[in-house]
Amino acid sequence: MRIISVGSMFSAPCLSASVLLAALALGGCNQTAGSSAPVATAAPQAPAPPNWPKLPDGAACTNELTHYQTVLDADVGTGNVNRSIYDEIETELVPAADACAAGKDSEARAMIRSAKLKHGYHA
Repeated sequence: MRIISVGSMFSAPCLSASVLLAALALGGCNQTAGSSAPVATAAPQAPAPPNWPKLPDGAACTNELTHYQTVLDADVGTGNVNRSIYDEIETELVPAADACAAGKDSEARAMIRSAKLKHGYHA
């Protein structure tokens, strides 16, 4: 009876050939039937500008609303915020924009802060 040592079964050339054959076999797994054209994924649609009244220039509430809107637009545009959540936040910001336009700066800023905290944004 002949005894074969484990080291002789897995010599460097044999092991290299085995790795190469395995790589070639697995490489075939990446082939797909049909067209090899890339599949386009639907990018999140950019939101429309909010339907707010004319906000007072230079008011703190105007600055906060426009800054928050910029952040929200970026988050929904990149897919970090679902469109349904974006729409919910926009609905909450309409009364804040109305208060801001009416000169109720503190009230508007409180509403903005509330919306930010509710949805996990830094207030």
